[in-house]
Amino acid sequence: MKNKTFEEKLEHSKALLEKLMNPEITLEDSVKLYEEGLKNIKEAQILLEEAKTKITVIEQANLDMEHQDE
Repeated sequence: MKNKTFEEKLEHSKALLEKLMNPEITLEDSVKLYEEGLKNIKEAQILLEEAKTKITVIEQANLDMEHQDE
């Protein structure tokens, strides 16, 4: 199974929230959806942090190249 993208995780989180807002949902199902949502959000946060790290590395490499050109 392929890993979901950040955007896919965001959409999945929205779908879980919609299910949680259903007044007919059982307590047991609510807890399961809540746990799944927390896991999903943590995974999305990891992807976001990885992207930030990559951007920082790219920016630093760009700055280093600019300083070499001087």
